[in-house]
Amino acid sequence: MTETRGDSAAPPPELADILARHGGKPHRLLQVLLEIQASRQRISPQVAAEVAESLGVPVARVRGVIGFYAFLAEKPWGRYRVLFSDNITDRMLGNMELLTALCEKLWVEKGRMSEDGLVSVDTTSCTGLCDQGPAILVNGRAIANITPQRLERIAELILAQTPLEDWPDELFTIEDHIRRKDILLEHGLQPGDALRAALARGAESQAEQAANARSWREGHGGGPTGPAATLEEIKRANLRGRGGAGFTTGLKWEACRNAPGKIRYVVCNADEGEPGTFKDRVLLRAYADLVFEGMTVCAYAIGASHGFLYLRGEYRFLLEPLNEVLARRRAAKLLGPSILGEAGFDFDIEIHLGAGAYVCGEESALIESLEGKRGVPRNRPPYPVTHGYLQKPTTVNNVETFCAAALIAKHGGDWYRAIGTAKSAGTKLLSVAGDCARPGIYEYPFGTSVRQVLEDCGAANTLAVQISGPSGVCIDGSEFDRRIAFEDLPTAGAFTVFDSRRDMFEVARNYTHFFAHESCGFCTPCRVGTAMLKATMDKIANGHGTPYDLAEIEKLDKVLHLSAHCGLGHTACNPTLDTLKRFRPMYERRLKSLDFEPAFDLDGALARARQMTGRDDAGAHLEMEP
Repeated sequence: MTETRGDSAAPPPELADILARHGGKPHRLLQVLLEIQASRQRISPQVAAEVAESLGVPVARVRGVIGFYAFLAEKPWGRYRVLFSDNITDRMLGNMELLTALCEKLWVEKGRMSEDGLVSVDTTSCTGLCDQGPAILVNGRAIANITPQRLERIAELILAQTPLEDWPDELFTIEDHIRRKDILLEHGLQPGDALRAALARGAESQAEQAANARSWREGHGGGPTGPAATLEEIKRANLRGRGGAGFTTGLKWEACRNAPGKIRYVVCNADEGEPGTFKDRVLLRAYADLVFEGMTVCAYAIGASHGFLYLRGEYRFLLEPLNEVLARRRAAKLLGPSILGEAGFDFDIEIHLGAGAYVCGEESALIESLEGKRGVPRNRPPYPVTHGYLQKPTTVNNVETFCAAALIAKHGGDWYRAIGTAKSAGTKLLSVAGDCARPGIYEYPFGTSVRQVLEDCGAANTLAVQISGPSGVCIDGSEFDRRIAFEDLPTAGAFTVFDSRRDMFEVARNYTHFFAHESCGFCTPCRVGTAMLKATMDKIANGHGTPYDLAEIEKLDKVLHLSAHCGLGHTACNPTLDTLKRFRPMYERRLKSLDFEPAFDLDGALARARQMTGRDDAGAHLEMEP
C-alpha cells in the first residue's frame, strides 16, 4: 500500500490483520512495527498508541523501539527511501560522489525528504555488499554495483514514480563471488544427511550400551547415547564459535542442555553488521539448507523444540527465499513434529527480521530484540544458556558455526579436528574486500597466512589489512606472515585490504564515525566516549589537532575498556590505536605544533555573520593570542 501525505497519521486499515498475524504477543512488537513501516513508510504516534493498546504494553515502549532502530521512523521518509552504504570500501569506490549526484538529479537535500514527499536520500551503515559496492538500499531492497549509468536509471524510475516491484530485475542482481572452497563450501551433503547421521549415531550408541548393560539417564552417568552422542562429537571436534569470540561450541551446547527447565531455544545470529563482513549473506543465499540443518542438529543435541533465525534488516531480500527453504524442509519431514520419524524429535524454525542496529549482533542484545525490545545488551551473568529468550535456556551461534556443526554431525569430531591447527579446528570463511582484483568469499583451513590470502585475491602494493572489521586489528606489511587462527589473528570473517594509495587516518576516522553512530546509548562511557572519539578525529582532520589529542585518545581507550557495558565500547578505539601505532605519520602531518587547541573555532563560527554584513576586515575577527 502506498501512503499519501494526507492520511499518513491514520491507523492503517490492515493493522488489525498485522496484529492478528502475530497473535497479539508483546514479544512480536518489532515484527509488527516492521510490517507497518513497510506498508506506510512510517509509524505515526497515533498508530504507535493503537499498537501499544493492542499488545498491552506502554506506548513509551513502542515509541522507544521505533526510536532505537534505524529502519523504523515516526516521521515519513517519502515513497522512496534511498540509503547509500557508507562503509570504508564504498567510500573508496566513490559512494559520496554518487550520493551527491543523485541528490542533484532528484532535487533533494541529503537527509531530508523532498518537498513533494516523493523521496529521501541518506547514508546507512554497511549493507553487507562490500564485494560489489558501491551499494544502496531502496525501500529496504539492495542494489549493488552502483555506477553513474545505473544511478541515472534509478533516478528516472523514482521521478516516474514507478513501483519498486516494476523496476528491472537486473538492478537487484546480487552475486555470491565464491572464490575458494574447502570442506564447508564443498560439503556435498544432501538435505537431511547430517540429521540421519546424528540419529544413527545415537541409535548405535544406545544399542551398544544396552548390549553392555550400562545405564544412562538424560546425559548424566554412563556413556553418551542418543542426543548426547551428537553433543560429544561437537565437543570432540573442538568447534569454536565463528562470530569472533571463539567460545567452545560444545561447552555452550552442553550448558544449555543441562540448564533447568523443559523449554529450550536455538537462535541463529544472522545479524552480521561488522563493516567488511558478508559471508553470512552468501551462506544464507547458497547454503541455507546447511544452516538450517546445523540448527536442527543443535536442537536434537540440547532438546530444543523451537528456533529462530535473526536476519539483519539489510538482508530483507533473503527473507522469501529462506522461507521457501523452510517450507521445503517441513515437507521433507526435516522440520516439524517427529523429524525423520523420530518420536519426540519436534523442532521448527521461524525467521525474525532485524531493523538496522549493529549492536544486535551481540547475543544478549539480539535476544532483547527477538523479544520485541530495544536491542540493549543485558548484564551478564546470567548467560543466555540458562536465561535467554523469554528467560529460557537458549543457544545462540552464528551462521557459519551451525554450518560447521552439520559437517561434524555427518563426518564426526575426529575428522573435523584433523583440519586446521591444534587450537583452531576446521576452516574459516573470509569476506575479502577492498583493494584487490578478486573480492569475495574465501575458505581456508585455520593456520593460513595473511600473505597467502593476499596472493589469492590479487592484492598488490598492500599497505594494510583490517582483520575482523573495525573491532578487530589492523596489520601492516611486516605482519603479513601472521596466521588466521584463534591463537594468532582471530576473526569473525572480515578481511579488508588497503593498498599504498590509502590514507589510514581516513580509514580509522570512518570506523570511529561508525561506532559513534551505532552505539546503543545505554551506558554513558560508550555514548559519550564514542562521540568524543569521533569529534577528536574530526578535529584532527580539520587541521586543529595536536599531540595532546593523540594522548587523549589513549586515555579514552582505557576508560572505555574499564567501564563500557559491552564489546562495542571496548573495541571502539581499536582502529585509531592500531593505525596510530603503525601509521603515525599519517596523523602527525595533520597536527599543529601546539600543546592544545579547542575543537570549537569561535572565530570560524562568526564567518556567516561576516558574510551577511559584508565585512571581513581585521575588526570583524576575534583577536587570537600569539
